[in-house]
Amino acid sequence: MNQSDHKPNPDLANFGDDELGEYSLILPPAGCCFHCGEVLPKEPFFTMIFDKPRPMCCLGCQLAAQSIVEAGLSQYYLDRREISPTASLPEAINFDAYNHADIKEQFVYAENGGSTAELSVTNLKCSACTWLIETRLRSLDGVRACQVNLTQQRMRVNWDDGILSIGEILKTVHSVGYDAKPYRQDTHEAMLKRQNQQMLIRLGIAALGAMQAMMFSIGMYFGAYSGILVEHRDFLRYVSLFVSIPVFFYSGVPFFMSAYHALRTRQINMDVPVSIALILTFFASLYATIIGAGETYFDSVSMFIFFLLAGRYIEHNARLKASNMASDLVVIEPILVTKLDEASDLVQALATDQAQAAIETWLATKGDMDKRISQIGQDDNAKILAQSVKVGDVIWIESGCQIVADGVLLSKTATVSQSLLTGESDLIVKTRGERLAGGSQNDSQPLLMLVTDDVDNSQIALIDRLMNRAMSEKPQIAQDADKMARWFVARVLLLSLLVFVVWYFIDKTQALWATVAVLVATCPCALSLATPIALTVATNRLASFGFLPTRGHTVQTLAKVSHVAFDKTGTLTLGQANLLAVVSDYPDDDILALAAALEIGSRHPVAQAILTAAHGLHLPAVQEMSHHIAGGVEAVSQGVRYRIGHASFVTDQASSQPDFDYGRYQENLEDYQANMSVLLSAWQDGSWRLIARFYFNDPIRTDAHQMIEQIKSSGMIPLMLTGDPNPNALKVAKTLGIDQAYYGLTPEDKVSYIKQLQQDNHIVLMVGDGINDAPVLAAANVSTAIAGAADLAQVSSDSVLLGGRLHSIPKAIHLSIKTQAIIRQNLKWALVYNALVLLPAAFGYVPPWLAAIGMSLSSLVVVSNAMRIKKTK
Repeated sequence: MNQSDHKPNPDLANFGDDELGEYSLILPPAGCCFHCGEVLPKEPFFTMIFDKPRPMCCLGCQLAAQSIVEAGLSQYYLDRREISPTASLPEAINFDAYNHADIKEQFVYAENGGSTAELSVTNLKCSACTWLIETRLRSLDGVRACQVNLTQQRMRVNWDDGILSIGEILKTVHSVGYDAKPYRQDTHEAMLKRQNQQMLIRLGIAALGAMQAMMFSIGMYFGAYSGILVEHRDFLRYVSLFVSIPVFFYSGVPFFMSAYHALRTRQINMDVPVSIALILTFFASLYATIIGAGETYFDSVSMFIFFLLAGRYIEHNARLKASNMASDLVVIEPILVTKLDEASDLVQALATDQAQAAIETWLATKGDMDKRISQIGQDDNAKILAQSVKVGDVIWIESGCQIVADGVLLSKTATVSQSLLTGESDLIVKTRGERLAGGSQNDSQPLLMLVTDDVDNSQIALIDRLMNRAMSEKPQIAQDADKMARWFVARVLLLSLLVFVVWYFIDKTQALWATVAVLVATCPCALSLATPIALTVATNRLASFGFLPTRGHTVQTLAKVSHVAFDKTGTLTLGQANLLAVVSDYPDDDILALAAALEIGSRHPVAQAILTAAHGLHLPAVQEMSHHIAGGVEAVSQGVRYRIGHASFVTDQASSQPDFDYGRYQENLEDYQANMSVLLSAWQDGSWRLIARFYFNDPIRTDAHQMIEQIKSSGMIPLMLTGDPNPNALKVAKTLGIDQAYYGLTPEDKVSYIKQLQQDNHIVLMVGDGINDAPVLAAANVSTAIAGAADLAQVSSDSVLLGGRLHSIPKAIHLSIKTQAIIRQNLKWALVYNALVLLPAAFGYVPPWLAAIGMSLSSLVVVSNAMRIKKTK
């Protein structure tokens, strides 16, 4: 019913639901979505419809309903006769609703100077579908990058928001025949579940129709040999037509729609030859039935559709299974937390040397916090959705609940598990003032914390985004496979035309069926599945090792690595320096307080060790602070300029010279049982004068030696490239069995060394953890950053190592090599199968139904072979 069929109702929005009853407003059952009727989640969404907030089950329904209302089509909710996820919607959908700031905030985030969105995409069938969407979007002015993941049915797009809006992007995707909605794990899984159910229904109808059509065809086949009356034959043909109609016009629709949208954009996908084969066979059989002459193949049509759907259903479930491995890594569920207060000033105080005192003072002003917590804890109105938490909020996390954002502990103690972030199940005891990572689990008593970062900027959110980026990007081998599949489809169509022409002059009755067999048998479905399935399974298997690929090319490049280069501090060592001794002519506490004041804000392990040792001391004020990468820190305190860091930096020499007179500050690591040291100097009388040396030890990681041995046994060469200017750094390399080690390197030196190896055609894996490692991580062929390292290092790398588990590196390389072997096997199988079946099909020895079986089995062989990667240890 059209909107114009109704009289205008200007006051309709002011009516209650009871009054709207006369206008046939159908309401869903209690606890169900007003828009689609699905069961509501614990925290539903809401849209104002007829002046009332209506509950919605997901962001997609909320946006659809809001679009309907804003387009002036609220009458739709009065016109509809049912509430169903598949109920038709008004034709005018307002995509501009997605441009609303509040809506965009839920799924669009800033990245690389632009905007990025994660979207769910429905109806993706093959790699040609992903290529079609990517090509169409990349043609839009403002789109910087677009990757569509066939396995996960997801899309990641980055664009310039000043040139293009997200609404226009979604509208463009819709225009080529696909639906894209903001990604949420719960709604995405529901979408895939509904899609799976629809496939199962179509498969069931195709199976029933194929069985019935085959029974009638058997009668006609036997009758052709033993004699059958024409009227009986015609009756069986019409009955076969009757049972084939729902199979063709319902079960076969996905193939026809996919082919239609591809041809409309002047492209070719793998459903084009399939659709041509089905249409030719069905209508040729229909024509033969009507005129009462020729052959009919309704059984072949039905069986063809059934086997195609069966193969795709199994492939779809295999993709879902592989996709769920990634979903299991980061489970996002609606979480409620209790908000007690706001303390923005306290967040600012954490960046100063008086952070601990500021926390104690703030808590003292709040009185009996336990009593207040017990009172507010009973009030459900004090609970807020985790996504609503802001920086400066003081929140209460119940025992057993997830810590929703990065923050600082305000309770005296807490016990947390970081297994989701590091893979390690050991419980960690935190004390007041220590950092809590978003994604950790509160495993003991309830805790009070101060939120210091937005939920979307937490460590777990960063890992999730990096993982999504890896799943979206396509390595070169996948792009080559997609191009090969498209090239193959175009040649198959030309070859089929040639087969038809040749057979037309030899035997007209066989021309159509030989052509159909060629179209079906040589459809490169297995070719398009060979790479993406294997890469998806490999990526998630690597994640289970604690090795998270964050770039699409990681698996492919790891398989070719010849050299593995390591930073030292924080990579081969724990990066947890311990201060052992202070050598100075001044009181230790004064020197320690001065050094700590200079190191405020630094994340370097040495800085953290000094700050820890200076806990409780009064730190002097500093000004004009500047950090020098691979050097140290320079600042002014009480009118004197100081430097702390490596010898060449604090003495202002081009390099650490052996003949420099250090006096009593000459390094003596053995006497102090240390493995590193730093110097403190002051600008006095026109030169830098040493006033202290600090000695530290940084233990080597327990699994580092075994990891190096495994790398060497695999034929790769380990290297150590460290910025530590102390020759003692070479002892770490010697202890681990690294023959090629270089110390005192600047970030530029490291990049130059990597490029020199690359010029000799070597493939280099770089492993690092600090900001100074970001350039070399980006320069290496493939790189890994230690989780918890500087954000810049993680973003610059191609993978993240959770929990500092170095033994995952040789595992990752071994699995990548196996994945490459399986991809090559899959591609060879797909090409060999298509080559072998081509001639028999062209010569008429392969009927269409057998071709459909062969094509489906070929795809299943590829999928099964790829799933073997899951068993790699």
